[in-house]
Amino acid sequence: MLIGEYKHVVDNKGRVTLPSKFREELGEKFILTKGLDNCLFGYSLKEWAVLEEKLKKLPLTSKDARAFLRFFFAGACECEVDKQGRILIPQNLREYANLQKEVFIIGVMTRIEIWSEENWQREMADESLSVEKIAQKMEELGI
Repeated sequence: MLIGEYKHVVDNKGRVTLPSKFREELGEKFILTKGLDNCLFGYSLKEWAVLEEKLKKLPLTSKDARAFLRFFFAGACECEVDKQGRILIPQNLREYANLQKEVFIIGVMTRIEIWSEENWQREMADESLSVEKIAQKMEELGI
């Protein structure tokens, strides 16, 4: 399971070191794509295959489904971890997520998310994410 929050630096070539725990879970190659909320999502090849199977079931007649599939798959790329534990984040993905120097890499069960420091701080300051509201939503979901 992918869990935790780590702060890292993107070098001037667009590379970032992945936490070793995440490298173990994701493998030497994994898929990186545009995520929701202006961050990037990273999936192991196994998890990506599971997700693909689910997304194949979306109706092609749905304009929203087609738009989501384009967004998700057109922005996807296979990343390979180098000997120093780094990945190269393509320019288009760095621009999408506004990745500058400082980034947060977080584990969210079956995927990682890579956030710009600015976007992550904004996300964590979001009043709708208060502990009380999250607890209420968890109760509504039966958790």
